[in-house]
Amino acid sequence: MRPRSPAVLSVLSVLSVLSSVVSAGAPGLKQRMSAMAPTRKVVYKEVGGAKLELHVFEPEGLKPGDKRPAIVFFFGGGWVGGSPVQFYPQCKYLASRGMVAMSAEYRTKGSHGTSPFECVADGKSAIRWVRANAAKLGADPDRIVGGGGSAGGHVAACTGTIEGGDEKGEDAAITSRPNAMVLFNPALLLDPEEFGRLGLAPSWLTKAKERFGDRDMREISPWNHVKAGAPPAIVFHGKADATVPFVTTERFIEAMKKAGNRCEVVAFDSEGHGFFNFDRGPAFYDTMAAADRFLASLGYIEGPATLDAFRKWLEEASR
Repeated sequence: MRPRSPAVLSVLSVLSVLSSVVSAGAPGLKQRMSAMAPTRKVVYKEVGGAKLELHVFEPEGLKPGDKRPAIVFFFGGGWVGGSPVQFYPQCKYLASRGMVAMSAEYRTKGSHGTSPFECVADGKSAIRWVRANAAKLGADPDRIVGGGGSAGGHVAACTGTIEGGDEKGEDAAITSRPNAMVLFNPALLLDPEEFGRLGLAPSWLTKAKERFGDRDMREISPWNHVKAGAPPAIVFHGKADATVPFVTTERFIEAMKKAGNRCEVVAFDSEGHGFFNFDRGPAFYDTMAAADRFLASLGYIEGPATLDAFRKWLEEASR
């Protein structure tokens, strides 16, 4: 992978940067984002007066009764904020590859005064709802992918590794565990003691502790809960990430492989946090090309990647 200039952004600023670029009217960006609107939105959960929606991108030719592979993305934002819009580009591309792609709303501290535990509960609810309503969505209940970036990557990883933490009252007979995971610079290791052993003390961990309150972060630290039988995963991470240290992903990969699980990492030598986001450079296409190969290896999509056609479509949409 060719090196690129470092682009270190805090986990809390990735979405605000994208939003500011869009509002500033970067050439063609508004048009491209407008062209990537979801097909529809559906409520997957009502809790505490909040109605949480999935922003659904349907593939061309989808019919009732279809059993298309599905993917649910969770946005980043430090469990404090963020927007499903972050993963519209990934959803639009994967829908063009035949998947039912969704970007999920979930409760955050900024929007609902909640903690990371509620974020994880919502992530599990989203996966469970998609599985329970697969027939209505035209999706295959046995081919559901959990995806996300940063804190959203943490949420997705928790749906694949953490037992328990589900919303009370939901049908536990329907599993909330995805069949695969696609993760972008995710927070996979939330164990203060392990951070100390690794010689790490980034400021975000201190802030994260505040967001967890009196509860032990390790309860929803994916690394601490890796077991045999976890869903196959691919992780994208920049080695220059000053927000979520790359070594934490390395530790997660080691744990997954030791347990006999498939887990691969695609590392970017000079990239910082949030490098994968749309219009941050070629990394969007690099990550999606690798994600395409990973999903194809699972039998979720077929044929070679169509990113050149997708890029051309975006260029035409921006005119």
